[in-house]
Amino acid sequence: MSEGTSLVLESSENGTDLSQDDIGTIEETPEETILSRQTSVNLVPFIGQRFVSQEAAYEFYCSFAKQCGFSIRRHRTRGKDGVGRGVTRRDFTCHRGGYPQIKPSDDGKAQRNRKSSRCGCQAYMRIVKRADFDVSEWRVTGFRNIHNHELLKSNEVRLLPAYCPISPDDKSRICMFAKAGMSVRQMLRLMELEKGVKLGCLPFTEIDVRNLLQSFRNVDRDNDAIDLIAMCKRLKDENQNFKYEFKIDSNNRLEHIAWSYSSSIQSYEAFGDAVVFDTTYRVDAYDMLLGIWLGVDNNGMTCFFSCALLRDENMQSFSWALKAFLSFMKGKAPQTILTDHNMWLKETIAVELPETKHAFCIWHILSKFSVWFSLLLGSQYDEWKSQFHRLYNLELVEDFEEGWRQMVDKYGLHANKHIISLYSLRTFWALPFLRRYFFAGLTSTCQSESINVFIQRFLSAQSQLERFVDQVADIVDFNDRAGAKQKMQRKLQKVCLKTGSPIESHAATVLTPYALSKLQEELVLAPQFASFLVDEGCFQVRHHSQSDGGCKVFWVPCQEHISCSCHLFEFLGILCRHVLRVMSTNNCFHIPDQYLPDRWRGNSSSSVNHFRGATSRDPPERMQFLESMVSTFLVESIETEERLDVACDQISMVLSRIKTLPRSTHGVNDITYSYPSDSLILPEVEDTDGMIHGFTITNPHDSITAGNLKERRVRDGVDLTRKRRQFSAPLCAQYGHDASDCSIMAGDNMSGDALGYS
Repeated sequence: MSEGTSLVLESSENGTDLSQDDIGTIEETPEETILSRQTSVNLVPFIGQRFVSQEAAYEFYCSFAKQCGFSIRRHRTRGKDGVGRGVTRRDFTCHRGGYPQIKPSDDGKAQRNRKSSRCGCQAYMRIVKRADFDVSEWRVTGFRNIHNHELLKSNEVRLLPAYCPISPDDKSRICMFAKAGMSVRQMLRLMELEKGVKLGCLPFTEIDVRNLLQSFRNVDRDNDAIDLIAMCKRLKDENQNFKYEFKIDSNNRLEHIAWSYSSSIQSYEAFGDAVVFDTTYRVDAYDMLLGIWLGVDNNGMTCFFSCALLRDENMQSFSWALKAFLSFMKGKAPQTILTDHNMWLKETIAVELPETKHAFCIWHILSKFSVWFSLLLGSQYDEWKSQFHRLYNLELVEDFEEGWRQMVDKYGLHANKHIISLYSLRTFWALPFLRRYFFAGLTSTCQSESINVFIQRFLSAQSQLERFVDQVADIVDFNDRAGAKQKMQRKLQKVCLKTGSPIESHAATVLTPYALSKLQEELVLAPQFASFLVDEGCFQVRHHSQSDGGCKVFWVPCQEHISCSCHLFEFLGILCRHVLRVMSTNNCFHIPDQYLPDRWRGNSSSSVNHFRGATSRDPPERMQFLESMVSTFLVESIETEERLDVACDQISMVLSRIKTLPRSTHGVNDITYSYPSDSLILPEVEDTDGMIHGFTITNPHDSITAGNLKERRVRDGVDLTRKRRQFSAPLCAQYGHDASDCSIMAGDNMSGDALGYS
């Protein structure tokens, strides 16, 4: 056993100390240890240490392990990427941790017992994900540096596989040397002389270089570029609505290429008012910058608009990409655009999109704070971050300016280059300067993480360029089908009313469930505010715990005009709690149409087929396509009785035509739907008291009935079937009868006074 590295530190995931039973005994560290001899103080992990990401923590612990004489590997996790909160805990262990397992072969014979380096070493470091002020970071909650094996010397540890990486710069030089015709041994000797290291002391070996060169030979960039352009031309021939543009440089090589699918262009027409242009990733195999245009639809789901591969990261490349994007979208520029903190992109957007409001994604800025300010501020870092978050969320520019000066004075940050840069660019990231512009919720951390997860799917498609574009298309198709299914499921499930107010009942018939949930957040908080008439058409609204201040609401009932100084409607497209409070106290129970934007309404969706070349797909894929079409058909048909009549007539004609076609003796598996009811069930509305208010429309065609879809199989452990109850009830005030006769308002004592709206 290594006597020198005896160190155990651990805390619970909520920051409290663990009991002795949880962590065992904490051993004393001898004065002269391998740890103290081989590592600096800054490299020793400690409880509470912060990291921006799992990768940053891994690199730190890897550096510590290399100094000590061992390597590490990723071990247990809690959670799963893309599911719920994702991974929330990660353990890194010594490379000799655990024991080898003998796995039986297919024929029942035991495999050859190969030697393994694993000996049950229990050294580890544990990190846990924390979210302070909507910013995720990772903290060390457990650390144990006790090894049951001898640690390697410095000249031995570098030969471990984990410590034989080839940096991007070295890869570029090796590639250049190979083009010059140098042998591998000549490359290694030249790089040893360049780096000033002894013979054989490079961080990688001859075998590593030969493997790298083999991977280079597997990538034929010029031919792949030709295949990519040919594929785009083929897609254009198959669908004239597919758009693409490319640029060839002076050496007749592909410099830039951008493309967009027909479904993406249709989505942009409906939801292209606010977009994200992400340029933070690269396609490493071809050393090209990946630019993706994304947005959010009326159901709060990420939608794809366009994609580009750029050779260089400069103003000329970005200018070409923006011009190509506008040509795809028929010259329609977005109202707002979010990007990462890129100065070249900032200058380019100012030229190419002069009427578009440009903003920086705060998620990218906040992720750098632990690197910029953690060591600088020390124990004051958490307090400073809390104050910064408060300034970021302020409503008035004047309050931000005053608060910023106080923060800089308090923490002595006058000369800090990051603070100076942030302040000079404050109009691009601080909410007080952005609230007058519509961003559709894209500035929230939740949406940023959702977009990041969506982009991660693209990064797995880095083989050949032709395959990359094809995989992007598959991802877009899958996302569109998932969105259509989710829309149908939301449409058919009951809507829960949280307040029971007529305003909420009216909005529930117009908005999508996602937009309704945002409005409900404001409705629930509205009764906590008091409104005072200070002038004709002007109200002062503030929280009941405040004695002064608040927001100003301007209301002109005859013109159905209402606005608030908090600018939530301009920013998100949803009325704020201050406006809702004024409306309720003045007996207004109906939201004017102009304050229920089309982009948040249930019928604002590009529901045309998103499948490219569906007729050329395999039978299982065409079945999925048909299922998606049926789902969309059902959703759109049940909107009104007129739509339902047309749908039934058309489906009768289609069925009659299908029955005239010959049957196949070995066709695809039958898809059976059962319709036990003779009526269609419209979305149910459930209030907070548990009452369900449903609506049924009798089917005018006796030969065709509709009802619940046949119960589907469980997929991935999730039962997709939703059970719904039928309930017939009289229509409320918003659905066709006088409010004084409404059984909902009268019978349940759900008046404005009872709800706290007056």
